[in-house]
Amino acid sequence: MAQKSGRRFYEKQHLPLRRVAIALLVPPCIMVGLLIWQVVLGHPWGKQPMSNARVISWTLFLWVVYLRLITVRLVTEVRDGTLVVAMRGLWRSRRISLADIQSAETITFDPERDYGGYGIRSNREGRAFIASGHQGVRLKLANGATFVVGSQRADELAGVLCH
Repeated sequence: MAQKSGRRFYEKQHLPLRRVAIALLVPPCIMVGLLIWQVVLGHPWGKQPMSNARVISWTLFLWVVYLRLITVRLVTEVRDGTLVVAMRGLWRSRRISLADIQSAETITFDPERDYGGYGIRSNREGRAFIASGHQGVRLKLANGATFVVGSQRADELAGVLCH
């Protein structure tokens, strides 16, 4: 990938969704079964069945939510004097000025034990954005906050943040 102007670091990570994707798939599949039963075969489901339009709408809605959730990515960028960490697909991002970073150290952690899993997590030590792996960079900010960014290239990210 060609570097964009001012970009010093870029990383995109996928969340480990193998088991979770199967669990998330259950509601849309149930709605497909209901759609076939009620709309295609013509057998109303329940004592007060939903209208066919509602069954179709809910089925489409659940599939859109499912597809959105399984495409969430953690994107970490350092450009133009700013660290941008975003969970693309969830519209959550955090921007930190490089001038506000007092220290950046490479760490090894257990996402489950230390933060309760993957995603945007908080604990008594601070906030963390974690997508995969067991490495990251712990940032100490000027306001006293601690922020952890999971990265497959933690040493490179820490080096970019310290310069």
